[in-house]
Amino acid sequence: MPSVEGLGPRRAALQLLDAVLRRGQTLEFAAGRITGLSAPDAGLALAIAGETLRRLPDLDLLIDSATRQRLPDDSKARMVLRTALAQKIALGTPDHAVVATALPLVDGGPRRLVHGVLGTLLRRGLSRVDEPKLPAEVEKRWTGAWGTAAVEAARRQIARRPPLDLTFADDADAQAYATEHGGISLAPRHVRLASASVADLPGYDSGGWWVQDLAASLPARLIPADAQDVIDLCAAPGGKTMQLAAAGHRVTAIDASESRLGRLRENLQRTHLDAELVAADVLTWLPGHQFDAVLLDAPCSATGTFRRHPEVLYRARPSIIDSNSELQAKLLDRAAQWVGPGGILVYSVCSLEPQEGEEIIGAFLRRNPEFGVDEPFEAPPGQTILSEGQVRILPGLLEAEGGLDGFFIARLVRKR
Repeated sequence: MPSVEGLGPRRAALQLLDAVLRRGQTLEFAAGRITGLSAPDAGLALAIAGETLRRLPDLDLLIDSATRQRLPDDSKARMVLRTALAQKIALGTPDHAVVATALPLVDGGPRRLVHGVLGTLLRRGLSRVDEPKLPAEVEKRWTGAWGTAAVEAARRQIARRPPLDLTFADDADAQAYATEHGGISLAPRHVRLASASVADLPGYDSGGWWVQDLAASLPARLIPADAQDVIDLCAAPGGKTMQLAAAGHRVTAIDASESRLGRLRENLQRTHLDAELVAADVLTWLPGHQFDAVLLDAPCSATGTFRRHPEVLYRARPSIIDSNSELQAKLLDRAAQWVGPGGILVYSVCSLEPQEGEEIIGAFLRRNPEFGVDEPFEAPPGQTILSEGQVRILPGLLEAEGGLDGFFIARLVRKR
């Protein structure tokens, strides 16, 4: 076969999907191991893989409608067809390019089958999928937890590229930046822009802001202003650490990963902020004193980040959620030991799973009667504070403004 322009990024997209669906890797991790592509081609490979994951159930329904026998989920023919259809539906790739770049990917295999399925579907006409289905097990789980409206909102959100949120050290700078660069501010020290290359944005080198979804900024906002000594657990890559430092707290940031702390150190240098960094396992590390406030943004399934990372819907299997919840309970009990009398404990996860949020806090309070929910606090923009003193951010909140990552946050106080 003669060489076909554009095959490189299509092959790479198949590798990325295999890494996610078969080996359980993140797209970011898998993309870092793809070599030999130019930056534009690497970006195209990532876009094809990402758009495929955003629409996978609907793409499979299309494929199954054009075959007599169902292709195995892990067959190369199905994977090639998925990426080809995603390019047409989501990226607007012309029909001839879709076919020309798909067929060489199945040389030595069911080439005629792939050609026939693509021909059938392209002749029918493929419309945009503005509300793609989520994986069936995710829809079932979230419908039971949050209802049909939340699932429908999640379908709408996963089809759209999310906006870019910036957190500023100074609110006056944030308001000026929003005015000058066509952004909107949804909270103090926040600016929302259309998606863009971060390093090319004005002000990146000067370090007045950092990238952080508005929902991810809420836990640090719930640390009281008068808390002097604050510890940020599982801190890297450091958005919350920078928030706390910019607010004037004396911050100790703990993370088990030396490499991730290296990124946090670079971020602190770029933003001209200061914190004490400690590379340690929270479950074994011993601080020399208690703190006025402890922030635990715990490792989790990250299903709330599906707008930016659609692969989490396939990686976060029930066994992963179970394992995370066990670790979260241990981390929370450990963190509680470091809260001084009258001090604050903020727990958060970027998860839409009650097992990692509401259930964790309910069990913690039963085990630790010296803690209780804090006094009612001001609701974040567009949010509702639940009766138990917790924040639950669901798909659909602030949807007209671009939406938010899914989050759970609880603010507790040590009563004695």
